Amino acid sequence: MARAVKNYPDNVWLDFQGETYTYADMDKRSTRLAHGLVARGVQRGDRICSLLDSNVDSISLWLAANKIGAIHVPVNTAYKGSFLSHQFDDAGARILVMESDYALRLHDLEEELPQAEVVLVRDGAGSLPHFKRLKSEPLSAAYIENDSGILDENKPGDLCMFIFTGGTTGPSKGCMISHNYACNLARQILKREARDESTVNWTPLPFFHMNALGGSILSSAMVGARVAVFPRFSVSRFWDDIERSGATIVNLLGSMLTFIANAPDNEAAKRCFGQVYAVRGSPFPPDIQRKWRERFGVTITGSHNYGLTEAARVTTLADTEQGPVGNAGKINEDFDVRIVDAEDNEVPVGEPGEIVVRPRHPDIMFSGYWNRPEDTLRTMRNMWLHTGDIGRMDENGFMFFVDRKKDYLRRRGENISSQELEATFKKHEAVKDVAVHAVFAETEDEVKATITLQDGATITEEELCEWCTDKMPYFAVPRFIEFREDLPRNPVGRVLKYQLRDEGCTEHTWDREKAGFKLKKR
Repeated sequence: MARAVKNYPDNVWLDFQGETYTYADMDKRSTRLAHGLVARGVQRGDRICSLLDSNVDSISLWLAANKIGAIHVPVNTAYKGSFLSHQFDDAGARILVMESDYALRLHDLEEELPQAEVVLVRDGAGSLPHFKRLKSEPLSAAYIENDSGILDENKPGDLCMFIFTGGTTGPSKGCMISHNYACNLARQILKREARDESTVNWTPLPFFHMNALGGSILSSAMVGARVAVFPRFSVSRFWDDIERSGATIVNLLGSMLTFIANAPDNEAAKRCFGQVYAVRGSPFPPDIQRKWRERFGVTITGSHNYGLTEAARVTTLADTEQGPVGNAGKINEDFDVRIVDAEDNEVPVGEPGEIVVRPRHPDIMFSGYWNRPEDTLRTMRNMWLHTGDIGRMDENGFMFFVDRKKDYLRRRGENISSQELEATFKKHEAVKDVAVHAVFAETEDEVKATITLQDGATITEEELCEWCTDKMPYFAVPRFIEFREDLPRNPVGRVLKYQLRDEGCTEHTWDREKAGFKLKKR
């Protein structure tokens, strides 16, 4: 941050649909907020949880926390109920920072958050929410008119944030991210992508994932570039904001890429032909890439890399390189990568196996799971990070992602813990047992819940789906629900989810979208 302010003080760093902030602006804002956090007792190593939309306060909070050696914990804004209380409580945060409407979710959770004391509420239209125990005050009051330096010296291995990742054998786990991890992700992007002060990186991706934080925000800061933030993705407004912002690079998710490529002709899109030279996203099927190049004049489509929250960009490919269709790049020089069998023996070239990773330099992977040393040891067994993903290498060193070994789902860019969803379903009095699994539909995985009901229970799929909307993040609410007499099991009683996945949707499966059911996103 200090280097960016010195080299590019007047360059616009953040553009929120026309509301712009220079590097100097963000330095001043974050310093004032850092003073406010210190005045409220925040010390080095403290965790500060946030439930904020993609706005200037979210980035200001991240920078402010790091300036005083604290750890920023951005939480998925779709979370509510036990999903939300688990992450707040697990982080052990004393101060919570939230949008005014999101803060209302705390009313039923206060007793589950014994360590929380203060809620800083991002000013909304209404009055501050009142709680039984928690103290609430406006976030604006925490910006103290004090521009004196407050930077605490951070070492590369010190923690800057936690990013929670969907749990596969239990609740979500907080990945501890060091300053060097975050910066190395940005450096890796700059090594392989042509970016400079003239670059405008457009992103609708949320600020609680590394894609936006490291891939857009930090990488831009290293070269004095601009990030155009579009808080809520819209197909109909996409090209209007691309034109307004002058975007040259776009980061999207797989489903977004498909929606835009297949959208009707747009006058703004015609005017922007050739303006965007690179579009990143995954999955990005070859036919959709071709549409982007032909319809919109994009030169570079796709991003050949593989990574996860625990270790970003362990394989990658420069924009100037080509490779076989479907490749995930070559091994990044900062990492060792192997494809191994169940006993951690390396498999022959071309054979599938689990992708395992280890760093060649300190502090460029996650620093473990917060409060979960046993999970960390299990994941890092034999001194290799076991990704839980299946891949293969070809004879030319290109890696290919094959499948997910872990029992989780991925939808709209979010990892979803099937176990967390199943635990939530079982709280409903009508549900006897449930298996949550993935079903591929149109452009990506969709969530299906296969359910057995209690004896004598009567409930419709739509009624159960309505109940889910108040208990789960919107992206985790199943699209498909099917009631059955029994679930398939092995001899020891474990549900055979692979059978359910293979069956997919049957004639008895209820489809939320075909039924016209609308989800609530806030």
